[in-house]
Amino acid sequence: MSERPEVEKLAELFSALGSDTRLGILRELGEQALCVGALAMRLGVTQSAISQHLTVLRNAGLVQSDKQGSFVHYSLTEDARERCRAALDSIIPRPDRQEE
Repeated sequence: MSERPEVEKLAELFSALGSDTRLGILRELGEQALCVGALAMRLGVTQSAISQHLTVLRNAGLVQSDKQGSFVHYSLTEDARERCRAALDSIIPRPDRQEE
């Protein structure tokens, strides 16, 4: 089936979004770029856990890193919001608005 790879990509994206900690990370990074330590402090989890969650989000293409001196700052990718919206729209199509 030609649709299968697309469904698998969607499942990977939604799996990355399927954690309250990862959603918290995305929310924090939606406001500003932050390092692991700052994310850990804001979310009340260990730096190790944050690093593991960031790896999942980076692999999903939602987060990027930028080394600044001895710190690595994380931010949302430029298309993170659009990718999430498009993924949701692809599984729950919007109703036609031609009824107006």
